[in-house]
Amino acid sequence: MEFSWVIRIIEENWRQFLSGAWTTLYIALIGTVIGLGIGLMIGVIRTIPVAESGWKKHAYNVVNFLLSCYIEIFRGTPMIVQAMVIYYGAALAFDIDMNRIFAALLIVSVNTGAYMSEIVRGGIISIDKGQFEASQAIGMNHLQTMRNVVMPQVIRNILPATGNEFVINIKDTSVLNVISVSELFFTTKSISGNNFRYFESFFVASIIYFVMTFTVTRVLRAIERKMQGPDNYQMMGAGQDQLTTPELMARKKQAGRDRAN
Repeated sequence: MEFSWVIRIIEENWRQFLSGAWTTLYIALIGTVIGLGIGLMIGVIRTIPVAESGWKKHAYNVVNFLLSCYIEIFRGTPMIVQAMVIYYGAALAFDIDMNRIFAALLIVSVNTGAYMSEIVRGGIISIDKGQFEASQAIGMNHLQTMRNVVMPQVIRNILPATGNEFVINIKDTSVLNVISVSELFFTTKSISGNNFRYFESFFVASIIYFVMTFTVTRVLRAIERKMQGPDNYQMMGAGQDQLTTPELMARKKQAGRDRAN
């Protein structure tokens, strides 16, 4: 590899690299957010309590079967195959000419939703059953329990897995070049086709991918730490200022000394 060529490629094509990186981040971010929404919705539906008999049970079984088919199909097939089937299949079978960016967002979203639904289901199962029972005891229905009690805890618990899906999507958007989406891989392939310096061009692309994934990982870890809260929890008493645990312990010791004296 000639380092001078790396500098030259960056100088001549930095706008194309920047455009491809932005498209990659845009598709990955929107696809992950929509996929998370799909996962949360499926998680709520698949945990709805139903009667042991009656039409509601049969309707729930049908819906659960359809959701299971969706999850297994999109988890069991590669995204590159899904892209070909959805984009070209829709054009051939239904004469639908999809916008490529819209098709990319649809593909990433439904693929991510299939994975996130199982992650969310695991997060819901991890919540203590006593919280469900307590919510029902005070008159909450299933939807209210999920919205006010369960989901805030689930979102916090699944945040690392959601961040991991985001990082995976940043890299997996490269498969969308098969439907000619101008993300980073497709852009780099076009650049290397013009200058015939494949190694140097994709070396630049690999650096950009690393910078994006490394930055996203660090930002998500900072968000995780923020959501976990401080190590020393603050307590509020009536008419008192907020005190951390060490401060409270120090005051208790001082009160004990005062009583001893």
